[in-house]
Amino acid sequence: MCGRFSLTTELHKLEERFFLENAKDLNYQVSYNIAPGQRILAIVEGSYKNRAGYLHWGLVPSFAKDKKIGNKMINARSETLQEKVSFSRLLERRRCLIPADGFYEWKKVAGEKRPMRFTLKNEEPFAFAGLWDRWVHGEDELVSCTLITTKPNDLVKGVHDRMPAIVKKEKEQIWLSKKEQDVKQLISLLQPYEESYMHSYQVSSIVNSPKNNGAECIQQV
Repeated sequence: MCGRFSLTTELHKLEERFFLENAKDLNYQVSYNIAPGQRILAIVEGSYKNRAGYLHWGLVPSFAKDKKIGNKMINARSETLQEKVSFSRLLERRRCLIPADGFYEWKKVAGEKRPMRFTLKNEEPFAFAGLWDRWVHGEDELVSCTLITTKPNDLVKGVHDRMPAIVKKEKEQIWLSKKEQDVKQLISLLQPYEESYMHSYQVSSIVNSPKNNGAECIQQV
């Protein structure tokens, strides 16, 4: 499961990195401790480049009777995307990228859970694979998303049995392309990210609470 991550990259860098056409329209703020139920930045294919906007983290399918179901749908397993109605139709037509510069998992040590932060060694931003949907009930509307998870690489394996599916930079436009509907091709992009490009370190337990959202969340202890 991926239940917490960070995005502290400056907007102009995200604009350049992800070819955003509407960066100036975003009410962007960095966040050191992003949690389910919050609005998170997501990227889709635009008219000319890519477009970014804020979506609710916790997928509420368009056919859901109650939007509270989103509390249980913060992640989608890559191995079963085609088997579940909530995800299979979105895999074909409603894919997104969710930018981040680190994610957290908790390592069990002597009966305690110690938070660990995972980043790229070059400290550059990257993108999780995601799916999104629009739920409308009367005058109530919610656009939401879920993060796709996959098997852990050797770095994450010692901490957790899942990791977010990070799309390789050179494959991001394939994931976003509305013309791409080859499910096998899309699924092939959801592999464990190569651990040799990643780094991990322990952070303070203050990250355990999403109420804490300062730079101290990402500092090594």
